[in-house]
Amino acid sequence: MEQVVIGLTKQALLLILLLSAPPMIVALVVGLIISLFQAVTQVQEQTLTFVPKILATFIVIAVTGSWVLATLIRFTQAIFSQLPNIR
Repeated sequence: MEQVVIGLTKQALLLILLLSAPPMIVALVVGLIISLFQAVTQVQEQTLTFVPKILATFIVIAVTGSWVLATLIRFTQAIFSQLPNIR
């Protein structure tokens, strides 16, 4: 029983990392590009960093949303199918 719970927890944490990676990577890349732009031009506007990162993150979530949902549904179905075997 305990091993099953530990295994499911490990799978869930790895799934969280996998599903959150695309938006996080895009936000990191956009942030680095904007920081480089600010360093080159010496423009230190605070809103310049947030708006493009938010827009890029929303676009990535919109593009990868169906894949994320399908992956979560498969994981949930796998957990529900294992429930009768857990004692």
